[in-house]
Amino acid sequence: MTQTVPTTLPDGLIEGPDGQIRCWWHDNKEDYQLYHDTEWGWPVDEDRRLFEKICLEGFQSGLSWLTILRKRENFRAGFANFQMEEVAKFGEKDVARLLQDVGIVRHQGKIRSTINNAARALELTSEFGSLAAYFWGYEPTPDQRPKTLDHATALTLGKTDISTTISKDLKKRGWSFVGPTTVYAFMQAMGLVNDHLEGCVCRATVETARDAFKRPTGK
Repeated sequence: MTQTVPTTLPDGLIEGPDGQIRCWWHDNKEDYQLYHDTEWGWPVDEDRRLFEKICLEGFQSGLSWLTILRKRENFRAGFANFQMEEVAKFGEKDVARLLQDVGIVRHQGKIRSTINNAARALELTSEFGSLAAYFWGYEPTPDQRPKTLDHATALTLGKTDISTTISKDLKKRGWSFVGPTTVYAFMQAMGLVNDHLEGCVCRATVETARDAFKRPTGK
């Protein structure tokens, strides 16, 4: 579909080299734009991907997501492709190995957190049937979402009441590096919300995918 590009774009929208209008935050960087177009906001129900994302959002704390995105394959190699059962078995030798891995973010607290969270994730899957069932159980209802998602509104969504509730529950269950802002970024990326701005070429496509998405159910 060809978009008609206005002379002046609303705040938060940029025109790409292909003439399409998108959210501003990928800044037309090729790899970041690909992530924006093909991953961000699309609904996910695969536990491995959900676990990977919430762990990487924890690593991103204090950094940019682009930094983590460009190291993602190294993280996958270092953390057994984020297979929860494997990561939960990691011990001190693995911590030492990962602290020497220049391809990832070598933060001891975040490394240990990922190992801990793998064990906690397995507990969640035992209780709820899957990580997907747990997280999608918190999907906001339409009346909990903004009526219109423009740039100004998007900037107010660093965290929400729902992301705060999830964060508190996860922390009670022993998870770490899962603050409300981290959780909301996870919700945005995994499609629990569609935060592509009004006017972004991906917004309608992502919403169609969300409409067709079969929400996971628990035990």
